[in-house]
Amino acid sequence: MTHIALQQVSRRFGAVQAVDGVSLDFPGGSFTALLGPSGCGKSTLLRLIAGFEAPDAGTIRFGDQIVAEAGRQVPPEKRGVGIVFQSYALWPHMDVAGNVAYPLKTRGVERQAVETRVAEVLAIVGLEGYGARKVDELSGGQRQRVALARCLVADTGIILFDEPLANLDMHLRATMVDVFREIHRRTRATIVYVTHDQAEALALADRVAVLDRGRLLQVAHPSQVYRSPADATVAGFVGRGAIVRAEVVEPGEGMVTVDVGRVRFPARGDRPANGPVRVLLRPEGLRPAETGLPAVVTSTIYRGPVHEVRLALGTGEEIALDASHPPAVGERIHVSVSDAWIIPGV
Repeated sequence: MTHIALQQVSRRFGAVQAVDGVSLDFPGGSFTALLGPSGCGKSTLLRLIAGFEAPDAGTIRFGDQIVAEAGRQVPPEKRGVGIVFQSYALWPHMDVAGNVAYPLKTRGVERQAVETRVAEVLAIVGLEGYGARKVDELSGGQRQRVALARCLVADTGIILFDEPLANLDMHLRATMVDVFREIHRRTRATIVYVTHDQAEALALADRVAVLDRGRLLQVAHPSQVYRSPADATVAGFVGRGAIVRAEVVEPGEGMVTVDVGRVRFPARGDRPANGPVRVLLRPEGLRPAETGLPAVVTSTIYRGPVHEVRLALGTGEEIALDASHPPAVGERIHVSVSDAWIIPGV
């Protein structure tokens, strides 16, 4: 287990500030997802940790060792890092065992030890008996498992994933999520996982770091990022929900009372005084009721077990809730609020 520490790390490409003064710790044995939209800087941050990019400013430490700072860095091959890419990056002329064994052979490990270790990691990723298969005979999910086995074979303390499931279909992605969680449980390696898919991040990681335009917006447990986003950008990117204008009418610490369109309800958050705020309303915190926010049904979307019901409030804003039996479009209903979050700093 290796602790990774980034201190005020920046990286610019021409006029684009890809990473902007990011300070972030990855505790030894943690599983951290770097989450954000395309172009937010997450892949550049991963490449900085791997050593494929050099920081313009700041330092990167593995434990007590500085592996990168402005003007000096340890090369990737000497960082003891395993990497799994979106493209798999497998050698097409080698069989499965050859691909997995490659990192050990480059180190001059004795042949019998290589064969034993390759068999061990293939069993871990569910490919026992696949050693003689050619890469082009494998499915996408199997190729990703080979890439993961090659990463595991060297027994590194740090594993980096760069959108590893982006090329897989929904079923294979769900299967690989279970594989990644099991690998983390077995190895206790420090894992950094880049994704733009919030469902992956929330399901896999014990910490989620949300980035936007090269800056770190929030790092916290997945449930905290979802239930208590640090700002409107995080609230809008993670999960479904609507941000509506409200007025604090009973301030407090931890819980306050807000007013939306002359309807009052409790909201989580700290507000020492009355005044305008913006409140996040998630679908699971809303339900049709006899009293509550008056709204008009504008549309419904079937999402399998439930329908997503979209509603227009009298304030002109829109919200959504989930219902097994949706009301008709155009119907006027009331919505009760069981959970709401005041967006900080707004």
